[in-house]
Amino acid sequence: MSFNIEIIGLMAAACTTAAFVPQVVKTWKTKDVENLSLSMYLVMLTGVLLWLTYGIYLDSISIILANIVTAILVCIILFFKFRYK
Repeated sequence: MSFNIEIIGLMAAACTTAAFVPQVVKTWKTKDVENLSLSMYLVMLTGVLLWLTYGIYLDSISIILANIVTAILVCIILFFKFRYK
């Protein structure tokens, strides 16, 4: 039986990407952005976009999917940060 290592990547991607969802939901509901660090989310977005580029280069579906979804979630947080400032 052959085990595709990409499955581990997909599971890791699901866990790390899902970690952003509670922050997005909380911020959306409360509209409270005072304690969110703008610099942290800008650096995070930069890192996620670099990971996405790396994943595309490697043709790794787990890296690509995780970083597309994470980039979207980080952009939502940044949108809230500027909108509810």
